[in-house]
Amino acid sequence: MTTDRFQATYLIETPLDPAKVAEVMAGEQSSGTFTRVAGETDELRSRTRAVVTDVEELEATASPSLPNAWLAKKGIAGPWRRARIAISFPVDNVGANLATLASIVAGNLYDLGEVTGLRLDTITLPASFRRRFQMPRQGISGTRALTGVMEGAMVGSIIKPNVGLSPEETAALVGKLCAAGLDFIKDDEISADPVHAPLAERVPAVMEVVRRHQDRSGKAVMIAFNITDETDAMKRHADLVAREGGTCVMASLNWCGFSAIETLRRATDLALHGHRNGFGALSRHPLLGISFQAYQTLWRLAGVDHMHVHGLQGKFAQEDEEVVTSARDCVTPLSDGLDDRVLPAFSSGQWAGTAQPTFDAISHSDLLFMAGGGILAHPGGPAAGVASIRQAWEAVAAGTSLAEAATAHPELRQALDFFGKVAG
Repeated sequence: MTTDRFQATYLIETPLDPAKVAEVMAGEQSSGTFTRVAGETDELRSRTRAVVTDVEELEATASPSLPNAWLAKKGIAGPWRRARIAISFPVDNVGANLATLASIVAGNLYDLGEVTGLRLDTITLPASFRRRFQMPRQGISGTRALTGVMEGAMVGSIIKPNVGLSPEETAALVGKLCAAGLDFIKDDEISADPVHAPLAERVPAVMEVVRRHQDRSGKAVMIAFNITDETDAMKRHADLVAREGGTCVMASLNWCGFSAIETLRRATDLALHGHRNGFGALSRHPLLGISFQAYQTLWRLAGVDHMHVHGLQGKFAQEDEEVVTSARDCVTPLSDGLDDRVLPAFSSGQWAGTAQPTFDAISHSDLLFMAGGGILAHPGGPAAGVASIRQAWEAVAAGTSLAEAATAHPELRQALDFFGKVAG
């Protein structure tokens, strides 16, 4: 890949010749349309045309993945051929414009009449192009510095109940979670600025508790306040968090949009905790939407510091392998020579017992390991829940089995006995 071009790869399904469909895609997303038009000179095409660089045909299928009225009107039937294709695009067609980059690598491609399935798989950028976009302000190293956790997994939890607590009740719960020994506490994604707990009241109440805990213990707990809103409101909320001594804000990426997150990134140095809720709508069908590699690439260009990846053996629909590859994507630089890694945030059904498969799969502890019930429902209480998770991560990092570690740690033993039955 040269410095003047970037590449996207796709999985497509079509009853037509995949190589010809790939050329249609390249034309549609650069200088062409369904027919050559006036002004589309050879010089213009050589400067702006996307180029198909690879077509790998896969096994065909007997039925289409998605309906297609265009093919039906033309009476075109299967077999339905599948292929992986790679297309190279000129950097100068985009500039430092994230919304346009997304529309080029995806956009109208999903509506093409030639396909009965299309999935954006990967995006690869030259370093010079990547540098034109936002970088994480905190990332992994900055989050470690802000929380004081310089090695090992960072342990976090979520405000529960998700909604309904007043500012004072939220602050009281945060105080208990801080005392339990957490590194990180976040709002739920559905609780941003509700009438019963507006951020204008909740942030000062919570941060007063956090500051008192830091004064007593020396521990600075990171609180991810959910400031999801329209752009100007998010900037105001971030300013409030910063004034109160906070270090992190959270936003629901899909519903705020690239432009809002880019604007927020430029406006604050706070860690941006990127919540991907809604990603399933973009990813769960294997022949439609976008893979996590491409998805997180786009959001990292917006400048997020943390990305949710769900959790192994969790409560959501993703296979464990998808969770693992998502976490690896987060800690892989987007371009050679750059450290733009972001912190993978594991959540959903996590507890001490899932530390082992997580470490076995990714072999490192540069992650945020969040547990709700795995901490709050521990039979010994929240402090025992946090202790059990720390004990589990210390054990797996040292190559000790959880069963063996549990003989010396009653909190871990309780977790294995209690949650192991639930998980099983």
